[in-house]
This record gives sequence, C-alpha cells and structure tokens, in this order.
Amino acid sequence: MSDFKGKVVLVTGASSGIGAEIARAFAKHQARVSISGRNKEKLSEVAEECRKLGAAEVLEVVADLSKENDVDKLVKETMERFENLDILINNAATAPLASLETATRELFDEIFDVNIKATVFLTQKAIPYLEKTKGNIVNISGLITKLLHLRFWLLYSMSKAALDQFTKTVALEVAEKGIRVNSVSPGYCPTNLIKSVITTSQEQEVFNTNQAACHPLGKQNLSVEEIADSVLYLASERAKMITGIRLEVDRGRALSRK
Repeated sequence: MSDFKGKVVLVTGASSGIGAEIARAFAKHQARVSISGRNKEKLSEVAEECRKLGAAEVLEVVADLSKENDVDKLVKETMERFENLDILINNAATAPLASLETATRELFDEIFDVNIKATVFLTQKAIPYLEKTKGNIVNISGLITKLLHLRFWLLYSMSKAALDQFTKTVALEVAEKGIRVNSVSPGYCPTNLIKSVITTSQEQEVFNTNQAACHPLGKQNLSVEEIADSVLYLASERAKMITGIRLEVDRGRALSRK
C-alpha cells in the first residue's frame, strides 16, 4: 500500500494494543504518524518502534481525550508539525465494568467522554483538514454492539453502539466534502483493555480459551496485526468507493451463536 508514503495519519489510543499496532502498520508504509495516548512512557516506546519500522516522521502527543483542552492540543500540535491531515483513526477507548445495577454517573461520564465525546469533537476539528486532502476516517468499534450482550459491559457496549451510528451519520454528512468515514468492528482480541477488567491470569486464560472456541475460522482469537490490516485497507485507495460501513473482522464470530 504505497499510497500511505508521506501521508499524515493521526492515531488515538496508540500507547498500547490495537492503536499501537495500527501506528506501527502505517509506519511500515512510511507514513508520517501523530500518535496520542495517556501513558507517556508507553507512547514513547511505540514512537521509537514506528521510527525503526520506517515512519517518515513521528509525533507523540500525551493527551487525555476526555478533556476538551487535550483534544484541542492534539489537533493543534499535529497541524503545527505536519500542516495537513490525511487519515484519522479514532481508537481511544476505556471499558470499566458496569451493569445497570452498578452503573453510576461517574462511570457513565468516564466511558462516554472517551469513547464517544472525544471521537465526536476530534472528528469535528479534523474535518476542515481532511476536506483539503480528501482524506478519510476509520473508527474502531466492536462486535459487542451486534452479537454479545453482556451484563457488566452495559455502558461500554452502549458507547460502541453510539459510535456505529455516529460513523454512518457522519459518513453521509461529509461525503459531499470528499471524505470517507468507516469503522472496523473486531471480534475478540486479547489486549490490555481486556486485562484491565479481567484481572487474574487464570480468569484471562479461561476467557481467552472460551472466546477462541467461538471463532469458526481457525478456532483462535484475532491478533492486533489482523485488525490493523483491515484498518489499512479501509484507509487506502483500494477502498476509495467505500464509506459508511461497519467492517466486521471477527473470524466468523458473528456467525456463531455460542
């Protein structure tokens, strides 16, 4: 995908997991990457990896996107360094467990501030720059909005469902500007996000094994590399006629009723 060479790509939630791998994937194609995350040390490690993999240039911006000032900071510093923007990857997410019984206003605000509000307002601020480059946006959603209805993931799944609606509505709104907006909806992938809510190694192993059994294609869980590959496809010129879709990348998980 040589069409990423020299392109400016902004990736949020890039200090670990899926976001970090997406940043590395664009780096391999000699993109100029602006990466954002809350953990300065981990973000710096990803930035160094991107440089070694061939990124044309790397900017790291430590930011908490639940804060409006940090959203402004991310856009400002990216534009000051690169002057334009070709691709926005909205990946930042948080997932504290909550059921209807345990949900609080604080938890609701925490999840929606990061998973929805940050995406909405970062996208809003990025649109004028993406219009100039006829760029595109890829949001990272989740299969949980379609297939899995889990008690303790109530607020997280609600936020991802809102993201799916946001993707389609905004795709329609900005199509006349020449901007594409799509989302990738991964099946289960073991990441630090999961580890943050399933805390013991034994429980993680059981959960990972059970999820793998539910994936008809290969009976194994997704890797971050496979998710990144799907993001690169949607962001590339090969997908230039695709907008407003929710691409399920799930090893056939949505086909299973387990």
